[in-house]
Amino acid sequence: MTEDRVLGGRVRLRQAPDGYRPGMDAALLAATCDALPGQRVLEPGCGVGGALLAAATRRSDALFQGVERDDAAAALVAENVALNGLAGRVRVMKGDVEAGFRALGLPVFDAVMANPPYFDDPNALRAPSPAKSGAWMADGGLTAWTTFCLKAVREGGTITLIHRADRVADILALLAPKAGSFRIRPVAPFVDAPAKRVIVRAIKTGKAPLALLPPLVMHDRDGGKHTEQAEAILRGETDLPW
Repeated sequence: MTEDRVLGGRVRLRQAPDGYRPGMDAALLAATCDALPGQRVLEPGCGVGGALLAAATRRSDALFQGVERDDAAAALVAENVALNGLAGRVRVMKGDVEAGFRALGLPVFDAVMANPPYFDDPNALRAPSPAKSGAWMADGGLTAWTTFCLKAVREGGTITLIHRADRVADILALLAPKAGSFRIRPVAPFVDAPAKRVIVRAIKTGKAPLALLPPLVMHDRDGGKHTEQAEAILRGETDLPW
């Protein structure tokens, strides 16, 4: 195991060196969390807790629930909750998105945030290692994840997903029957490069027009360092607002 620090050193994460390790996507997802005091936030597929614990640290008055199907990751995220002194506000349980939200036996949440696996065809792409396959490959594809999220959130609650930019049309189509008021934040590697990621926020039963927000640019061309905005977000000095 290694122990790493994220969010400017405020969050400690124990994780396996050869398993899936949360990175930029988890950090950005946590930065989008705007839960109000007392609200309940769910993260399905929380892994070892990269986004879950960073969001809980950012939002110190909200309550968080993680769900993870992998035994090793579920054990690690429970350790990480204790390691960061968050057991009073963060809970974790075993569960599988494929089984649906109702199988968890939980009441609906005020917000759901998720980083669904980016691929659903194992013949098209192989994960870098078997230990990472569950994080890269979605057995039920985006359909299973969006269905889970729609069931998990109350009317008027929010669903936030970070995913590949080329899947944005699919995400909107899958959420649209029961959600709206979409806000889309492209995430581009450079100011003059196409976005590779999108962060999509939807409100269950929302009716407002779709809004395409200014992109978040991650790197400067000079040296490839993070932009000032990206660095501030990753260090937890500012949020990624909606």
